[in-house]
Amino acid sequence: MEEQIQVVFQLTLEEANLIFKALGKLPFEQVYELIGKLNQQANEQLKK
Repeated sequence: MEEQIQVVFQLTLEEANLIFKALGKLPFEQVYELIGKLNQQANEQLKK
């Protein structure tokens, strides 16, 4: 099994929203898992 390397980005809320907007223009079946993962992480951080 290949090791998956994780990358951490630090963005402003405005930059993160721009990424979500750009991902929304791609075919849903290609990005829905990524959008879900990003959304979950963003929500966890915004609760603090």
